[in-house]
Amino acid sequence: MTPPHAVRDRRPSSPRYRALPILTLALTGTLALTGCGQVGNPLKSTPAPDSRVESGSALQAAEGLAVKRPASKDGYERKAFGSAWIDTDRNGCGTRDDILAAQLDAVSRDPDGCKVLKGVLDPDPYTGTRIAFERGRSKVDIDHLVALSDAWQKGAQKWSDGKRRAFANDPLNLVAADSSANRRKGDGDTSTWLPPNESYHCTYVAGQVAVKKKYELWVTRAEQKAMTEVLAGCPGEELPTGGNPTEAPTR
Repeated sequence: MTPPHAVRDRRPSSPRYRALPILTLALTGTLALTGCGQVGNPLKSTPAPDSRVESGSALQAAEGLAVKRPASKDGYERKAFGSAWIDTDRNGCGTRDDILAAQLDAVSRDPDGCKVLKGVLDPDPYTGTRIAFERGRSKVDIDHLVALSDAWQKGAQKWSDGKRRAFANDPLNLVAADSSANRRKGDGDTSTWLPPNESYHCTYVAGQVAVKKKYELWVTRAEQKAMTEVLAGCPGEELPTGGNPTEAPTR
């Protein structure tokens, strides 16, 4: 297989601050006489660390996402994104089975060639544990990196039906993961939920950024801040690409 700030220097203009240069000169002269090094001007700003980010990185993309307040959740229904796990890529198999087959190990299928009957998720990206998959008794969910409800509140309610179907079935937005962790996530974004497995945070957030960029969804200010804080720890993390077209066929 697949979702930023400068600090201004505000200096008070009170007489106390205007007098500092005189005090600095006096101190410098005194210290020079005693053999000590010079004292720097306390009003001179310390050079900021290099804030440049790599071109094409997930961090750069996160900083470029549109920031708005979320729209109302009113009107959201799962069926607004089409029937679950339809065959949008027309390969003869539903999306859920496509993702299971791609992301599990030791996969065994039904004779129909589509239904995944067994497999192993090792490791589960959300918890870092090994999970055995067995159809009908599964502890593995297919999670939308960017939840459908979150997308609805950040642009999707104005999309065409075809675009919503594409979004719900795009491999770029789908990951096989522990069902309990997925359900704790709910429709949270990066500012409200991250996987327990910290080693997956950069990959997880980069995936959300990629989805939001691809589908032109916006983020909240808190969400963007959380994204950039995670990705600042891995500034070289590449932005995932690929997946399906952003408009799904009618049937």
